[in-house]
Amino acid sequence: MMLEAIRHTGCYPDIYPDSRNSLVVTLRTAKHDARNCSIIYFARTTASQKKCKAMKLVYRDDLFDYWRTRIQFHQIARYQKYFFQIQSDEVLYVTSEGFSREEPSDGFFEYLYANTTDIVTVPSWAKGQIFYQIFPERFSDGDSSNNPENTEPWGSEPTRDNFMGGDLKGILNHLDDIQKLGINCLYLNPIFKGDFNHKYATTDYFSIDPQFGTSNDLQNLIQAVHNCGMKIILDGVFNHCGIHFKPFQDVMKNQEKSVCKDWFLIKKFPFDITHHAYECVGAYKYMPKLNTGNPEVRNFILNVMDYWIREYHIDGWRLDVADEVDEGVWEEARLILKSRYPQILLLGETWGPGYQLMNGTQMDVIMNYVFRKAVLDFIALHKISAYEFNARLERMLASYPEEMNQAMFTPLDSHDTERFMTSCGNDVRKMKMAVAFQMTFPGSPSVYYGDEIGLDGQNDPGCRKCMIWQKDQWNQELYDWYLKLISLRRQAEELRTGSYLSVYCSKDVYAFLRAANNRSTITVLNNSDYDVQVSIPVVNQGEYRNLMSGEMIQSDENLHSGAWNNDMADYKGCLNIRLKAYETAILRENKTNE
Repeated sequence: MMLEAIRHTGCYPDIYPDSRNSLVVTLRTAKHDARNCSIIYFARTTASQKKCKAMKLVYRDDLFDYWRTRIQFHQIARYQKYFFQIQSDEVLYVTSEGFSREEPSDGFFEYLYANTTDIVTVPSWAKGQIFYQIFPERFSDGDSSNNPENTEPWGSEPTRDNFMGGDLKGILNHLDDIQKLGINCLYLNPIFKGDFNHKYATTDYFSIDPQFGTSNDLQNLIQAVHNCGMKIILDGVFNHCGIHFKPFQDVMKNQEKSVCKDWFLIKKFPFDITHHAYECVGAYKYMPKLNTGNPEVRNFILNVMDYWIREYHIDGWRLDVADEVDEGVWEEARLILKSRYPQILLLGETWGPGYQLMNGTQMDVIMNYVFRKAVLDFIALHKISAYEFNARLERMLASYPEEMNQAMFTPLDSHDTERFMTSCGNDVRKMKMAVAFQMTFPGSPSVYYGDEIGLDGQNDPGCRKCMIWQKDQWNQELYDWYLKLISLRRQAEELRTGSYLSVYCSKDVYAFLRAANNRSTITVLNNSDYDVQVSIPVVNQGEYRNLMSGEMIQSDENLHSGAWNNDMADYKGCLNIRLKAYETAILRENKTNE
């Protein structure tokens, strides 16, 4: 066996409580190296009463297999010693001290205590839901009286500096359109008083920017959103502020004598507006970085977060550049705010895997740009094969607790990226395939306003075009596709929170299975410009309906012995299907009572 591939750290995320009386345990081995893995565990006071629990092979990337199991206890999970048994051509035991061929008598891993704040949870409503991200300045102008001076006509070419007049009333006016699409939660880019059209340079954290409306407008919007059965989260910019933020203005005025001088990371006094004088986000002098290690700043941030939850009943926060903020801020936010509002969502922005944020004590989930990059490279840019696509997805899924995977924010694009339609070269077939994948993959897919109608655009400012409300200018084919896929997701539990298994992977064709409550659905992607004939393995024999075409397909009992991941699933047969270039099939078991 490849001993150097075997890993279990004895701490999160390799072992963690998902309740106070249950533990989730993960062991990594080399790909195809182990036939079976088990965990052997016992209480420290009763070493003679060992129990053995088989582990399930849940994910496989290009190098490793990931085995997982859940152990249930009658009482609080505590003082549990354990080790692993791996069966291959030989039997190997794994302890905290290494490996042995004989069953160990010491050197065990030990889990000490499942404290209340150790439990890995995400809000129940966030699992498998669908976000709709709105850049307020470009969504809809519902009240022209609050437009900034020199507001340009709606639909003008976007720049980094111009204004179009979008506001909160505009969002409220189109809430019916958002609800019709099937959205579960709105995510609004910053709406607090700030500089620039994007408002990421906050100047007053307790006031709505006048160009977006009033606090009453926000209250009306939130009430309407909740009346529709939806949630709403706001963008919190706590890593940095705008130069017109009062504490920064005080430092500008009073320099080293300012009572707020320690709110910022100033390199020298006296200073003026230049990134050489103080730390900024990037090197952007108009956005000075807050000193989030300062207790006063931490308290301020927590007060802001609490205020909008308490007074306006928002359902959570999207936290800008969360991985640049002092970790203690998010640890305090999770500890304090979750104790008051257990169902709020903490969503952190990061452009990498975000392990630091996803350590169980900070974020519920992150903006999963790793997901986006994989879909971009496979579907839009055709830079990687189905094999590499699968490896990147499986590695990603294996990196987080399942509770987090089910609620992970999975975007195709955002206000900080090129529109996915543009990345696809405006090929609607590729865009539709990406949407189908996004809507049937684990997590919480995000629709960036206008994607559903075919809005395109290069990265900022091109990705921040005005929403088009003349429906004769919509890409109706794509809009209908969104409606159908979102409806399917909402109806099928397995597509929202079911298990995941890749079942076919060959060059440009990729298929995966989602399953829950003895019901499975398989998504098949033909990411090529030619027709293909494929045999997709199934775990249940019977009739399947292609939800995209309506076609009924009967499974075949004959299955190729080398089926993809045949050691991870008990395949009962296959579905023989033909797919056109860039076609997606979504195959769901047809139950006789339906």
